[in-house]
Amino acid sequence: MPSTFVEKIFNAPAGSIVFQRPDLILTHDNTGSIRKTFEKMGGQDLHDPDQLVVVLDHNAPPTNAALANTYQSIRDFVGEQGVSKFHDAGSGICHQIMARYAKPGMVIVGSDSHTCTSGAFNALAAGIDRTEAAGLWLRGETWFRVPESLKITVKGSLKQGVYAKDLSLWIIGMLGSAGANYMSIEYHGDGVKTLSISDRMTLANLASEMGAKNAVFPSDQVLHDYLGEKAEGVWADEGASYGREIEIDLAEVYPLVAAPHHVDNVMALAEVAGLDIQQGMIGTCTNGRIEDLREAAFILKGNKVKAGVQLLIIPASREIYLQAIQEGLLTIFLEAGANVLSSSCGPCLGTGQGIPADNQRIISSANRNFLGRMGNKNAEIYLASPAAVALSAIKGKISDPRIGNGAEKYPFRKQQSGSISIEQGEQRRHNEVWGYGDIDDLNTDQMFAGNLTYEVQSSDPEAIIPHLFEGFDESFSSEVKEGDIILGGDNFGCGSSREHPSVGLAHMGVKAVIVKSVNRIFYRSAVNQGLPLIVLPEAVDAYHQGDKVQIDFATGIVTVGEKQFNFEPLPGKLLEILEMKGLVNWIRNQ
Repeated sequence: MPSTFVEKIFNAPAGSIVFQRPDLILTHDNTGSIRKTFEKMGGQDLHDPDQLVVVLDHNAPPTNAALANTYQSIRDFVGEQGVSKFHDAGSGICHQIMARYAKPGMVIVGSDSHTCTSGAFNALAAGIDRTEAAGLWLRGETWFRVPESLKITVKGSLKQGVYAKDLSLWIIGMLGSAGANYMSIEYHGDGVKTLSISDRMTLANLASEMGAKNAVFPSDQVLHDYLGEKAEGVWADEGASYGREIEIDLAEVYPLVAAPHHVDNVMALAEVAGLDIQQGMIGTCTNGRIEDLREAAFILKGNKVKAGVQLLIIPASREIYLQAIQEGLLTIFLEAGANVLSSSCGPCLGTGQGIPADNQRIISSANRNFLGRMGNKNAEIYLASPAAVALSAIKGKISDPRIGNGAEKYPFRKQQSGSISIEQGEQRRHNEVWGYGDIDDLNTDQMFAGNLTYEVQSSDPEAIIPHLFEGFDESFSSEVKEGDIILGGDNFGCGSSREHPSVGLAHMGVKAVIVKSVNRIFYRSAVNQGLPLIVLPEAVDAYHQGDKVQIDFATGIVTVGEKQFNFEPLPGKLLEILEMKGLVNWIRNQ
């Protein structure tokens, strides 16, 4: 049978569970926490130090003594273990560093949801959680579910003033943030050759925001020119079977934004043009490459950032930083009044410099705009291209980077969840059930704040529990009890790969989480922590406040009030992990 890219990589049809040895395992600041989990598993020596790529980037340089100590412990660890692919603070953002290592046909996993960026290099690249990374350090292999594939065919080319970021937002808005959940996205068509490696990295990076496992581009002449050699790679067969196919004429795409507080709240930039902004940010793993900086410099040259507006610019790596210096781009940025920061992730998730003030509106080239994402839940974030950010910083309002403003209205507007947080004093726990079935896209930033991710180790559940759901339901952490059941809406656990929520919920003894649909990485994380997670939308829809909910894992039955619903048990090895209360115990007992 003709095969898709991912079916060829795993040599198995969609839906299969396979065990495979990844070529590379990426970790970053979370390496310190992963090490502790590795040692809990009985690990002493790495299975293969050459599999590891370790980059210190999320808090680089460290912003307090505790983080500095964590960084030093990671340096000591990689030195003791003989890890040669180590990149210290200031080297760059991990997904940009991976451009040195990713090659066609590789299988790459990383303890970060945006590991999918390496799909630009014709690699199968997917995010995992920290516990799974620790297991890989010890065993060298992990399980994969072979996903269905989504074929996106692009034709033509983007117009002046329209960028890969706009194309990414176009697709996210069309599909929704769970529209490609657990799928492998393949980019086809004659329009692919018009997209640079930088463009492809942006598109592959944002596959995570569609719920996808990965996104991939062919090993074509554009990639061969970038690599300096011809590499055969892997590609889908003619006639392969796809779960969905869409076609996009690149000439029809125009400047877009993702409006607060979700990445699939996509609108034409023209629909929000003129809104005042107080901060702009250009950089991150999505848009911090030299091409992005050139676009910004072209607009900023000879202009000034408007008084009262702060513009942050973060090159994605030291090499890009140096190239920007050599090309005179930094002079343009500084003369315009921008702040140029060290290569790091910090402002994106609110762990470093650049945290906004209350009631500020930010326009950013990053990949997420969740409530509180940049470290302040009283601010709001719009996502756009670097060119749009640069021009908006000059004008002090959201502005169209094209010559001549547009008047478009984005045709695929997605209805946003009616609520993104629980009002103080509102009680959602009844009869040992937390009823959140009306909340879609409950993300991991709301479950455990991004700016705490490296302050609190995921290997320390007692320290996690007081902060569980803090950005969503302030009563949760103080009222949750052992044996409670959580009901959730669609795309539960979307966003970052941080495993803190599943670690805390499992440690608290939550009996199960029942959802309408779930983010792929959160699902893996729940299994790895021994937290039962059941996808059963009809049961969630049947729930009324006060109903008793019971689960019989042996028979696969959920009872809501007087109604019964059946669910499929997990495959054998995954069921073993749940029964042993998580991957750590399962590995220790092998």
